[in-house]
Amino acid sequence: MTSSTPRRTVLAAALAAAGTAATAAPAVAAVPDRAADRPPEAPGAVPASAEEAGRGHAPAPGLVDNRFWSSYTDWRCGSAAGTKAVAGLRPGLVLDTPAGVTDYTDPHTGRTSAWEYAVWTSPVHTPAVPATEVIASWNARTPPGTWLQVELSGTYTDATATPWYVLGRWASGDDDIRRTSVDDQTDGRSTVWTDTFAIDDATSGLRLASYRLRLTLHRIPGSGLTPTVWRLGAMASDIPDRFTVPASAPGLARELAVPRYSQNTHVGQYPEYDNGGEAWCSPTSSQMIVEYWGRRPSAEELSWVNPDFADPQVCHAARFTFDHQYEGCGNWPFNAAYAATYPDMNAVVTRLSSLTELESLIRAGVPAITSQSFLKEELTGAGYGTSGHLMTVIGFTADGDVIANDPASPSNEAVRRVYRRREWENIWLRTKRYDANGKVRSGTGGVCYIFWPVEPAPSRHRALRSLGLL
Repeated sequence: MTSSTPRRTVLAAALAAAGTAATAAPAVAAVPDRAADRPPEAPGAVPASAEEAGRGHAPAPGLVDNRFWSSYTDWRCGSAAGTKAVAGLRPGLVLDTPAGVTDYTDPHTGRTSAWEYAVWTSPVHTPAVPATEVIASWNARTPPGTWLQVELSGTYTDATATPWYVLGRWASGDDDIRRTSVDDQTDGRSTVWTDTFAIDDATSGLRLASYRLRLTLHRIPGSGLTPTVWRLGAMASDIPDRFTVPASAPGLARELAVPRYSQNTHVGQYPEYDNGGEAWCSPTSSQMIVEYWGRRPSAEELSWVNPDFADPQVCHAARFTFDHQYEGCGNWPFNAAYAATYPDMNAVVTRLSSLTELESLIRAGVPAITSQSFLKEELTGAGYGTSGHLMTVIGFTADGDVIANDPASPSNEAVRRVYRRREWENIWLRTKRYDANGKVRSGTGGVCYIFWPVEPAPSRHRALRSLGLL
């Protein structure tokens, strides 16, 4: 099939056309076009003090709002048609009595199948920040013979409504349906760009004032199977247009012992998944943090990988984060959902407002995967430029510089990098940048993935709660 132009390329071009000069008015913090797209302390790391471990930093007001449904009470709110809340150590939502049967034609296989379904719709959420962008996340288990769909509908600040937008059709496996985003969704005022709802013209002042999420659970008719969803929610934001961000003062020296994996050792492997390892920065980063938390795929789960390949778990992560419409492994919610398929793991996509907030996570022992784009000369020591890249932040030096596991390295041994604080801070948090030809392109405005265990230590719970994630 012929695929659409990747949404990060289209969105960057659209925003550049809308206005190349930075303004004081808030504008969409666009996702970038992409080129490829109880763990111990590290030896010698400086530990955080007990006092520092409990000190969190609230997000900057008016920028980011996180809302996640995950408790038994949450699942009993909203409206249900055939779903049921289940209590327990990890409350969830399951398919109880089907609301009906529907046919689904998979656009990537051409196969049409009948599926029983049930629906849960969240209460209306009014974010603290009327939003230019919304990115959803979900944590679920989908046994073979099941899958789920996540949608969003909202009300604009002029009191008109959006349509229902599909934010993902997802299964942890790839035998029943092909995991996919949905292109060509727009009402002329907002658009879904693979995994991101975005206001088309943020300079108009239009914002999303409120939203609901709708979850549809599917199973083979008569099977009695069900997906189980433990967490569903979204990050809404209104990040101001900016080529540069204010500098923050260093406040932490600590390094976490996160496994190191290079995407480049997988170049040429499994090209059906986004041309192989050269484009696997996102799943490689996700796998590093999954293993930091003591989880990894079993030998049976890795049995499909060529035994001659090193680090087969990276190949596994690429396959099971792959978005068949986007034709890439960089779908942000799909990476979070992959991480949450491991036992007792939570995972979300969000935005942070500063390195200070990121330091609060590292202080509590929680690494983060960050998304950024930059020219070669903008990040000293990287040795490359990129229009979209994920790396794992694992700590800060005594001078405040960023310690990152950068998967765009020639070997696992070379993955650990130290990047200058001011350079790294700016390329991660800005929403506008210039490419090599002097054209205005977009930046992510602080997008990151955060994974953590279901029962975090108290200091981790405080840090995550201070950012609105718990």
